[in-house]
Amino acid sequence: MVTTPLPSAAPVERLVPSWFASLDVRVDDPVGADAIGLPVLAGGDVPADLGTDLAALTRAGFTPTVGSALAEPRRDGPALVAVGLGEAAALTAAGLRDAAAAFARAVPRDGALAFVLPSSDAVGPGEAAAAVVEGVLLARHRFDLRSAPRPADAVAVTSLVLVAPAGDREASVAGAARGLVLARAAMMSRDLATCPAVLLTAEAIARVAVELGGAVGVDVEVTDRDGLVALGCGGLLGVNRGSATEPRMVRLAYTPAGEPTGHLGLVGKGIMYDAGGISLKPSDESHAQMKNDMTGAGAILSAMLALPALGCPSAVTAWLMCTDNMPSGTAMQLGDVLTTHGGTTVEVVNTDAEGRLVMADALDLAVEAGVDAIVDVATLTGACLRTFGTEVAGVMGNSRALVAAVEAAGAVADEPVWELPLIQAYRAWLDSDVADLKNLGGVNAGAITAGLFLEHFVAGRPWAHLDIAGAAQAPAPAAWVNRGPTGFGARLVAELAVAFRR
Repeated sequence: MVTTPLPSAAPVERLVPSWFASLDVRVDDPVGADAIGLPVLAGGDVPADLGTDLAALTRAGFTPTVGSALAEPRRDGPALVAVGLGEAAALTAAGLRDAAAAFARAVPRDGALAFVLPSSDAVGPGEAAAAVVEGVLLARHRFDLRSAPRPADAVAVTSLVLVAPAGDREASVAGAARGLVLARAAMMSRDLATCPAVLLTAEAIARVAVELGGAVGVDVEVTDRDGLVALGCGGLLGVNRGSATEPRMVRLAYTPAGEPTGHLGLVGKGIMYDAGGISLKPSDESHAQMKNDMTGAGAILSAMLALPALGCPSAVTAWLMCTDNMPSGTAMQLGDVLTTHGGTTVEVVNTDAEGRLVMADALDLAVEAGVDAIVDVATLTGACLRTFGTEVAGVMGNSRALVAAVEAAGAVADEPVWELPLIQAYRAWLDSDVADLKNLGGVNAGAITAGLFLEHFVAGRPWAHLDIAGAAQAPAPAAWVNRGPTGFGARLVAELAVAFRR
């Protein structure tokens, strides 16, 4: 049998279709909508447009709680959807985002949607509008390479109209625009993490950055293998030794129009596919998901492209360290000693602890660039997945203020993080007999020793490490998160950058 290979240089539109999708999001009257979401608060009146009461809705299985949505199809008009919001006093932006997602999932065959924004003292109109846009679009996001859609697939959302309370239109318009920017960033991050590694190589993600960065005014510089050799980036080059494709370092720089509030450095792990090198992973479900091992780089790239539209007041520079990690006759070997950009020597005792090696070079470069603080994002350790599961990321760092800023951004984005301690006594587990340190600390406290390894390269600069190994992949849909790669971190990083102050 002869098969036609997938193209090695797929167009950018195929790699990140969410960036190019036409989405009409506005504040208006819901004329022409296929379905309209009507909020129902616990203890409040049922919207008159539903033409029923709470008792009848309850008999049909509806409750006025977040996550409950009941669609009433109509022959001569749009479907009307009762959407539970819970108690008015307890309403949050996260709750509205979840409720909007439940609405979107209740009408999977409708592409022109409308949602009536609640009048709330607990959530401002702009915040509410942004949350609804994010919830609807993220719940209905889909990336696939099928030749034809399946009958059961939800149709794409083409328009979303928000109906705002009187007097809230201006704030709602601004909020809807912000929500669209953040939702598109998260969807693009998911696209990148879902795209097969045969299409999304290191060279391909660099092309995405160059093409889209130029379109929005973010400066992009790509360094190839020869350039990495000249820079002495031994970590990235060492991991790439087993690969048939070249590595790329992608540097992105965003500069605000006015005086920056600070200079934030970002470092993203971009392992386009992680077979483990010669420390080969078992052929299990986890290995089959390793196309998503570049989620940190994808999330940062997506966030960087959103910063101009968000009016981010801080300067932000990002380094994405991109390669696959493959076994071959030229692959990195156990016992090899690599020299990073900053001159640190690292003994390789496990080639599947590769993410920290590629990021070491970038951390050196971020320190040289003089950034005020550094945040790295990586699907780094299975230990973090086993600690927190799939809904929470781990965070650690040498600056309580910076860790708190990451926590705050995670709370706003509803991408929760939890701090792990950097236990300095464990640093000795990284000692090597032949080099400055080893790339693995042993079987215990793997997330913490990985953080301690990275801390070596920040030279005391304020730094936080975000381990998203668990949160990068969802086993089942929940609220606005879909099964598969989640794109976790794109919205968090964007919120962090917007709020950053030196």
